[in-house]
Amino acid sequence: MKISRIGGVIAAASKKDAEPLLQIGTIPIIKRIVISFQQAGIFPIVVVTGAEEDEVKYQLSSYGVIFIPNENCEQPELIDSVKIGLKYLLGKCDRLVFTPVNVPMFTPVTLNSLLAARGDIVTPFCNGKGGHPIVLSEAVVPEIIAYSGSGGLKAAISSMADRRIFLPVNDPGIFISVRDCRQLEAHLAEHNRALLHPTVQLNLQRESVFFNTRIKLLLYLILDTHSVRSACDRMALSYGKAWDMLNKLEAETGYPIAERKHGGKRGGNTTLTPQGLQFLRTWQKLEDNIFQFTQKEFSVLFRDSGLFR
Repeated sequence: MKISRIGGVIAAASKKDAEPLLQIGTIPIIKRIVISFQQAGIFPIVVVTGAEEDEVKYQLSSYGVIFIPNENCEQPELIDSVKIGLKYLLGKCDRLVFTPVNVPMFTPVTLNSLLAARGDIVTPFCNGKGGHPIVLSEAVVPEIIAYSGSGGLKAAISSMADRRIFLPVNDPGIFISVRDCRQLEAHLAEHNRALLHPTVQLNLQRESVFFNTRIKLLLYLILDTHSVRSACDRMALSYGKAWDMLNKLEAETGYPIAERKHGGKRGGNTTLTPQGLQFLRTWQKLEDNIFQFTQKEFSVLFRDSGLFR
């Protein structure tokens, strides 16, 4: 089930180490990473939760991300959270981007450079240091998921050194940690300049909006989980609200989007109809086209003219 080319994983589970709500500037670091991912056209974005989980969901509820909990969140190994995210995205995307939440200051420019590079494992490299985010091809994901040796994620990736490339970037944000508050604050102005981007809120409406990013995510999760309730759990949406959204979408399109099946030994389930799946895929293609056009035109009209640098 591939709806998009590139998915993202943000590990924010450790109650001991992760600080997803640490505010740098006017927003928490988890939002900085989500914005950077979205600016690179990444969908879906999976946030592996644990630390301050309820507030993280509240902060990101309108950002169209998927929440998957790490049940062992008191002191988890980073690789465990990575595996949770990778397992979910396996088979859904051609490439995957991973970062821990505690390294929030890489720029969207760096991320786009990593995505443009060819390699099964692409790691950014600056001032003699490697950092995050790391881009993975779908081919290496099963090997990381299956890794059971010592040394965690670093050792898992090192075990595939012949498939890894280091991409030089001019971005110290790839290794600035939340533990270094002085460096975070010093890098803030530069990072905010890099975050500048046009935002297009693409909706469908007649008298009122009946399709937007949030409903798109609901359809995506129904397709994946075959359950409206499970979809709601993963996107912090109420069950009743989800059905209101689906019913309105079907009334406006004039055809069934979701197929409900009742009964059976395993209970009922819900999935997308063929028309619903076609609608979702076509909408994603429309979003991709508009995203690419908008980024290009913004660069030509604003950056190249010197109105923004």
